[in-house]
Amino acid sequence: MYKVYVIYSSSFERYYVGITDNIEVRIKQHNSGKTKSTKAYVPWEVILTEDYENRLAAREREKYLKSAAGRRWRKLNIRPRGAIEYPPVPERGRVVVIE
Repeated sequence: MYKVYVIYSSSFERYYVGITDNIEVRIKQHNSGKTKSTKAYVPWEVILTEDYENRLAAREREKYLKSAAGRRWRKLNIRPRGAIEYPPVPERGRVVVIE
């Protein structure tokens, strides 16, 4: 099973979208500075994960979330910490919102 994830750096107000088969290890890599594209913005927190049966489906969703349309979707559907409402579940995959 693969996960598409969105992490957020509150210190820098930046988002990062990625794909992994082991979310715990991957987040540790981001927060320890082992990922070149995210090391300057630590700490990161997971704000969204979606489960997919195969890598191809997860990669398609990751590409979408990194596109202009996907950034608009993230802006409209991912709520900040402490929000009362949760975003609607997209048709693709299962969404898990991390509090």
